[in-house]
Amino acid sequence: MKKILVKQIKSSIKKSKNQKLTLEALGLGKINKEVEHTATPQIVGMVNTVKHIVNVQEIK
Repeated sequence: MKKILVKQIKSSIKKSKNQKLTLEALGLGKINKEVEHTATPQIVGMVNTVKHIVNVQEIK
């Protein structure tokens, strides 16, 4: 499976509870924190929920 690098680029202040919980589930919470995940359908769906807060790159 593909690996993706997810980096939080914006603050979660004034975001909905669902978006804050999604960031926490992804392992994020602070600006500029990066985590690596396998691109499963569940992870991709979570990233799409907070796509305006995070930056995603594919790792080769």
